[in-house]
Amino acid sequence: MKITAVRTLVVNAEMRNWVFVKVETDQDGLFGWGEASLEWKTRAVAGAVEDFAPMLLGEDPTRIEHLVQKLYRQSFWRLGVIGMSAISGIEQACWDILGKSLGVPVYKLLGGAVRERVRMYTHLGGGDMRAVYETFDAGPLIDLARQVIERGYTAVKVVFVPYSEPLMGIGHVRKFASLMERLRLAVGESVDIMIDFHGRTYPAMAVEYIHAVAEFRPYFCEEPVPPENVDALRQVREAVRVPIATGERLTTRHQFREIFEKSACHVIQPDLCHCGGLLEGKKIAAMAEAYYMGVAPHNPLGPVANAVALHFALSTPNFLIQEDMLTDVPWRWDVVEHSLTTRDGYWQICDQPGLGIRVNEAEAARHPFRQEIIHSTTIRAADGAVLDW
Repeated sequence: MKITAVRTLVVNAEMRNWVFVKVETDQDGLFGWGEASLEWKTRAVAGAVEDFAPMLLGEDPTRIEHLVQKLYRQSFWRLGVIGMSAISGIEQACWDILGKSLGVPVYKLLGGAVRERVRMYTHLGGGDMRAVYETFDAGPLIDLARQVIERGYTAVKVVFVPYSEPLMGIGHVRKFASLMERLRLAVGESVDIMIDFHGRTYPAMAVEYIHAVAEFRPYFCEEPVPPENVDALRQVREAVRVPIATGERLTTRHQFREIFEKSACHVIQPDLCHCGGLLEGKKIAAMAEAYYMGVAPHNPLGPVANAVALHFALSTPNFLIQEDMLTDVPWRWDVVEHSLTTRDGYWQICDQPGLGIRVNEAEAARHPFRQEIIHSTTIRAADGAVLDW
């Protein structure tokens, strides 16, 4: 079997563009799909896939580790998130091909199921960017959270940490704590609440904010500091008694290594569309397991990414919970035909060959690339200085 073509298919889903990767073979009707979606870098990722294509033509798509080694190591320049997202989409498509060629679901090729279903959580407001990232008032916050729970979820993520300077006044801390208190009272103790800090704070304020909400028992606080400084992350972890999660902006096991060595968090969050794909994700999870860390993969992306995440979760022992964004656009499952099912906030096992999905290219063509709204450029301090989104 040989690879005959590698190409991308971009689908605009309002909040972001989905970048699907199709790997075709010389076997009639045998091809695979992966996803390499990266917000605000759509054209760059599609270009990276195009750059990689000549390195793949004529290769056996079932030699997945070999192909990843070739793309990563023979690129000479070590790759950042754009290159690794491209590799991730290609790698996933090769797993899809391998599973289809053998007539088995991908999770069985990754070691088989270690659980019978996969717990999910989602964000407020589905695909409404402002609802997800800018709900700072208690009324809408509670209403949106209840809508999530009504759909069967037992966990919800919120992003109401103030856009912060290195130090902020007590009013910001009290408002943040009040929002968490009212949300906890509204949803009760049977629903887990994750707080995504989105890298908006530096250590001093992260510690202040987390201390202020600790009594309301967040499931974890995510990315309390920007991703560049692991010592800053460890400083926060050591100062608070709420579990800390991070990792969505890290690629490859090499970038996670320092996190593990310094015990800088409790939960890691690799994104299988950015970190290098399924095999790299499994390596990262295995390293985390040795340090007694859980895995809660990042995934606010498209439907192919959902399928990939399911197979990872089914086969990974230290998996905790899976992020999804299933209500971003109403036509999500028109573009990607699937056999995935959900029940009571859990994905069920899918036993279709490969990833269990198929992209409807005619339907996808109805939603061509469009420039997303770049909300982060409007995030400023009172004096006009740029802040982390």
